[in-house]
Amino acid sequence: MIRLVPDQSSLISRAGAVSFTFDGQPVTAHEGETVLSALIRAGVTYLRDAPVDGGARGGFCCMGLCQECVVLVDQQPVESCRQVVGDGLAVFSLGKSAHD
Repeated sequence: MIRLVPDQSSLISRAGAVSFTFDGQPVTAHEGETVLSALIRAGVTYLRDAPVDGGARGGFCCMGLCQECVVLVDQQPVESCRQVVGDGLAVFSLGKSAHD
């Protein structure tokens, strides 16, 4: 038998808010959150183009194994699911269409 648990989301205490940019657009996140989780919460799912077929790529494994969520931070490719946000961080997609 399944027991229904009452909604306790109002009891969750979030860390302070920080702001970063993704392809020049401001995104709000919480301290300690990963770039990928902040982007997903903001409705961003497209992060790069696949190198072979050019298909859209985004978060997949969410633990740094698949490299589907790679973005540029300080001109270096990093997995967005492993990169913690920081106030003023500048993140860029690796998609051709984002830079045309």
